[in-house]
Amino acid sequence: MSVATPTSNPVSATRFPWGAAPSQRYEQLAQRWRPLFATIREGAVERDYYHRLPSDEIRLLRDSGFLSLRLPERLGGSGATLPELVALLIELGAADTNVVNAIRSHFGFIEDVLTAAPSEWRDSWLERLGEGVMIGAGYSEGANRAKAGTFVTELERTEQGLVLNGEKFYTTGSLFADWMTVGAQDGDDTRAVQVPTRQPGVEIIDDWDGFGQALTASGTARFTDVAIDPGWVRPDTARFPYAVPFFQTVHLASLAGIGRALAEDLAQQVAKRDRIYTNGNASRVSEDPQILQVVGQVHGAAYAARAAVLQSAAAIQHSYDAALSETLTLEQIEQAHAQAHLEVDCSVSVVTKLILDASTVLFDALGASATLRPKGLDRYWRNARTITSHNPRIYRERQLGNFAVNGTPPPNFYRVGKGDA
Repeated sequence: MSVATPTSNPVSATRFPWGAAPSQRYEQLAQRWRPLFATIREGAVERDYYHRLPSDEIRLLRDSGFLSLRLPERLGGSGATLPELVALLIELGAADTNVVNAIRSHFGFIEDVLTAAPSEWRDSWLERLGEGVMIGAGYSEGANRAKAGTFVTELERTEQGLVLNGEKFYTTGSLFADWMTVGAQDGDDTRAVQVPTRQPGVEIIDDWDGFGQALTASGTARFTDVAIDPGWVRPDTARFPYAVPFFQTVHLASLAGIGRALAEDLAQQVAKRDRIYTNGNASRVSEDPQILQVVGQVHGAAYAARAAVLQSAAAIQHSYDAALSETLTLEQIEQAHAQAHLEVDCSVSVVTKLILDASTVLFDALGASATLRPKGLDRYWRNARTITSHNPRIYRERQLGNFAVNGTPPPNFYRVGKGDA
């Protein structure tokens, strides 16, 4: 059975008003990668249908310099702002959200390095990142392993030196990466350790079995007596202060990308569809006002999602600027960080509903043939539902309500783990 190849609808791709660019130079910046995004999108349905990991696509992104976007130009990067990065991730998400998720931890680690205090650790990682290394994830652990706030994975001090033992789940992107950031227990402290993915004793398994985001290699990693260089251990225990809103904003960028892609696919399908219902409103589907209303509804949802996500990106940029400021007061800095949390929580609530609804209602404009698996339209809902399940929106909505009523700011950090009961 042949698999559909997504192609952008000429009207939707070139003339639909997706919204203003996040900066004056954005179009110039984006032109460098749009041909690559188009290549990635061409194979998205086939990869999903046959469960082929996007290893080649991620390699192309690496070779293009995309993973160095946030690094300063002196290190081979583009010096992109956070809104510029997020806008590009939305465009990449329209091509394939599996790829966005696979590089999410890489960009998060870059934020860790950019905001770290001057140190040999920071300098060494800026150099490595400038050379093009890729970082994967290794924080979350499987169900019923570690108590919330701690890790079972442990950094041990032996006569032979530091050794890492344990197991992780949701190791997104690590199968494609050179290094992975591993959260480990170090006595009473938790530490972030950079571990080479091909270090003896490291085993990374593609056993993620979710119905969506199936190609992110978000499965198990095991560490058995892995020798750890002390220089791979981050000197302090804190992550960058806007870590939670940053990682969530990358997920939101994926959702906005899904919205844009499904809107374009829907317009294309309606434009070429020649089968009608006799109880419809026109002799051509493309002229049926009810069908056109659905297309417009979906495009409006995608537009609004993008606008909300870019607003969130501006908030985390403000938080980043505050983290590096030498003139703001401590109160002003904390206010900037809290504002980023709150604005992202607002976006989570709205964008989640917009895209989940759009990924369902699009089928109202098409016939039963649209549900055929080789068309790949079902992947939009599956991927969106999976992304939105990582960090439940109900807690974010509660946090917003608690702030609005009681002035209680959201928590700066939180992790998943086993409860006390």
